[in-house]
Amino acid sequence: MRKKIATAVVGVGVASAFALSTGSASSHGYVSTPPSRAALCAAGTVTNCGDIQYEPQSVEGPKGFPAAGPADGSICSGGNARFAQLDDPRGGAWPATQVTGGQNYTFTWKLTAQHSTTDFSYYMTNSSYDPTKPLTRSEIDTTPFLTVPYNGTQPPATVVHQGTIPTGHTGKQLIVGVWTVADTGNAFYSCADVQF
Repeated sequence: MRKKIATAVVGVGVASAFALSTGSASSHGYVSTPPSRAALCAAGTVTNCGDIQYEPQSVEGPKGFPAAGPADGSICSGGNARFAQLDDPRGGAWPATQVTGGQNYTFTWKLTAQHSTTDFSYYMTNSSYDPTKPLTRSEIDTTPFLTVPYNGTQPPATVVHQGTIPTGHTGKQLIVGVWTVADTGNAFYSCADVQF
């Protein structure tokens, strides 16, 4: 009898640990407007995306961008090898949203968990950006064009920010959205291709 009870307790413990580990992988957020690479994969607009098509909200990596955070070449995946397809430039063929410099734009995040938040920041690539190669820091303006502080509060499930698209850009560029969580060592990364 004791052996059966012990086996049942171990079984419940393993099931609980599994539920907790899988629950955390599906509870975060991503940029939906303009459509991020993760959003395009989740919608089926872009195929051959691997696991990101099921978990667009899980692109989590170390915070501190751009001084720290994911390594060059793995910024769009947050340094998470499971989502490396987001770093693949696909020959520059990611669908892009048409924007104009100086345009007032609405950025939207869909969150599946509302973490205590430091801020949301948005970065734009610079004139050295090559959309046919993996993204590096040298190709990003290191000062965000929009930062929205949250001072440790929890945002709603749908986050909407108004910002002005930077001027002086031409052709295909990339917006890197970073949601910095206040009470962990991580942030969420979301790359959206745009066309000027």
